[in-house]
Parts: sequence; C-alpha cells; structure tokens
Amino acid sequence: MVTKVLLVGESWVSSATHYKGFDQFGSVTFHLGAEPLVAALQGDEFEITYMTAHDCVEKFPFTLEGLSEYQVILLSDIGANSLLLPPSVWLHGKPVPNRLKIIRDWTAAGGGLVMAGGYFSFQGIDGKARWRRTPVEEALPVTCLPYDDRLEVPDGFKAVVTGPKSHPILQGVDGEWPLLLGANEVVAKEGEGVEVLATLPEEEGGHPLLVTGGYGKGRTVAWTSDIGPHWVPNEFVAWPGYATIWKNILRWASQSK
Repeated sequence: MVTKVLLVGESWVSSATHYKGFDQFGSVTFHLGAEPLVAALQGDEFEITYMTAHDCVEKFPFTLEGLSEYQVILLSDIGANSLLLPPSVWLHGKPVPNRLKIIRDWTAAGGGLVMAGGYFSFQGIDGKARWRRTPVEEALPVTCLPYDDRLEVPDGFKAVVTGPKSHPILQGVDGEWPLLLGANEVVAKEGEGVEVLATLPEEEGGHPLLVTGGYGKGRTVAWTSDIGPHWVPNEFVAWPGYATIWKNILRWASQSK
C-alpha cells in the first residue's frame, strides 16, 4: 500500500509586498529546504505531495474531507499564520474554517501528524511560528514554549538515543548519529503513550529531539531538528540512517508499521 504524505512548508520568499499571512523574516530572500527529504523518500512506498509555505496559504484544504486522502501530514518550517490567515481573512475580513482545528480533528480520526523543527516550527524565531496553544499543539506530543525556542549549536551535537532499539522508528538505525547543528526547544507532554526516543546531550540541555505520542485514533511525532540544512548538515543527509529514520517515522505515523 502506498502511503500518501502531505509535506507542508520549507519555502519562504521575503518581500515587503507580502501580506502577513505569510510567515516571513526579513533576512531571508529565498529558501527551499525539503529536497533532501523528498529525495530520500523516493520509491514506491510513499507518494509525497509537497506544498510550499506560500502555496499552502490558499491551497491547503479547508475541509476534513480534503485531508482524508492523506495518511500523514508533515509540517516543517511553516508558521501557524500561513494556515490561519488566507486572503479571505486577512485581506477581505471574511470567516473561513480554522485549518488548525481541521488538522487536529483529522489526527483524532486516525491521521498521522508530524512536526519537524525549523525557524517557523513549534514557536520559532522570535516566537513568530506561533504554534503554542493552538489546536495543532493540542494534538502533538510536545508543548511549545512562549518565546523564541531556537537552540543554535554551531559546533554541533550528537543525538542521545533514549528509546529502545526495538521501537519501529529506531529499527535499522545503527551506530552513532552524525552531528546536528540546532533544534527547537520543547517540553515533552506527560501521559500514557508519550515516548521520548532521542534527546540533545545534557551539555546542550538534554531537550527532546524525537518524541512520539497519540491523539485520539491517530499518531503524532515531533522531530525538533530540521529536515535539511542548516540544522541538518549534508553529512547527516548522506548518512544511511537519515532515510531510515524518516521512512520509519512515516510508517509509524501512518500506522503501517
């Protein structure tokens, strides 16, 4: 069975003419960062629909039925405003369905929700990602902080694997992981079903790196580093474990493994 994945985010275009529905920061002129992951997932097992952050403002579904064709939604480096403020709301003052509630309800019905880290993930740079206290955060296995949550580690850190090697997401991931250069700081939720599979080292705060959980009939995953440069260096992308981890995450989230 082919697992259909909606990958949303990982693209910004900075322009003074853009309205605030886009989650921009002025120092970036163009960024497109999903290619390493899309390449790693190529094959017959996954069908990836890649919707950039500026496209999703209008194209992301406004109904539960519109999401029903997907088994996994992966939110990566996209702020909440991109889904909360389409042109109908921001420019024309018209009400529309809240797509964050739709994502939450889709997850509760059995979908697999994954959030990967980045400057517009979790709470993000200067707190501008704004996922804290949203319906999406309600479904995730972690809680966002109320301020800029970036953990910039330019000298690099190596993940500390805390989960059992028998866990489906960690199966086949052997040896020491290559360096990562940053992550978002989050707090793992307490409760049955939440499991921290990997963390930053203690000298970098021991914060969660890979957390799994459940919401209703669905499964949820938080990966607090990025899916590609800059936080995920080329050496990490080239490491065989990169593709293995992400394929395992999508299989687990979709409940196909």
